Amino acid sequence: MSLQVEALEQSFEKIKPNADEFVSSFYENLFTANPEAKPLFGSTDMASQKKKLLASLVLVVENLRKPDTLSEALKGLGAKHVKYGALPEHYPLVGNALLTTFEQYLGADWTGEVKQAWVEAYGAITELMLSGADYSTEEVALDSPPEESPLAVELLETSFEKIKPQADEFVSSFYENLFTANPEAKPLFGSTDMASQKKKLLGSLVLVVENLRNPDKLTEALKGLGARHVKYGALPVHYPLVGNALLTTFEQYLGADWTGEVKQAWVEAYGAITELMLSGADYST
Repeated sequence: MSLQVEALEQSFEKIKPNADEFVSSFYENLFTANPEAKPLFGSTDMASQKKKLLASLVLVVENLRKPDTLSEALKGLGAKHVKYGALPEHYPLVGNALLTTFEQYLGADWTGEVKQAWVEAYGAITELMLSGADYSTEEVALDSPPEESPLAVELLETSFEKIKPQADEFVSSFYENLFTANPEAKPLFGSTDMASQKKKLLGSLVLVVENLRNPDKLTEALKGLGARHVKYGALPVHYPLVGNALLTTFEQYLGADWTGEVKQAWVEAYGAITELMLSGADYST
């Protein structure tokens, strides 16, 4: 796509005198249109975040005539944004807020031509950033696929039976362990009904254990769960954090029954669960 460089440069020049107000308005517009996005910034230094956004806009506009430099920079930015928790589905929300803010600040200068220039530019930016992002399952891959490494079903069943009498306390402790080890994850649950969330987690654990001997049903259920978790904002990088918190909680509640053999059974089970959930998730553009 050939971008309308002059229209982009000239319109951005008109924004520059009000650059700080522009980025503040951008976040106001983003959160007004998408209140569910606000918790993602719960632990973010917004003054620093606004500077980063402005620097990214300047980077884009100043390198419009250097496509190779810009392409590499945007791919790198896309890779970094995976670590910040950005999902492919967030990009259109950001784009809409950006266009709204341009319209707000450009006024009569926000012509059909200028709007089209920024729509095309943001489309190209998104494409490049997502091509640099990696939503693959590499970092949570199993040493061997589940079918080559059958799960220790009896150990999983008997150890979970010992948890059941304290199931409610178990799931509460899981979230305490998750947030203690990963305080940056807490804002993701800022607008979540935690009582309902704990019931869902317990329901998912019961679903897994009760269907260990029914692999076809379990496979479909976990793929569906993975697809739903994309909508909740779950990223591939979140799965190891959840796994670590889950193992910590099992150890806490099983005590002397948390043997090396039982631990290995749950490590393998969580690896298989992760693989199936991620195979059901769709992080494509």
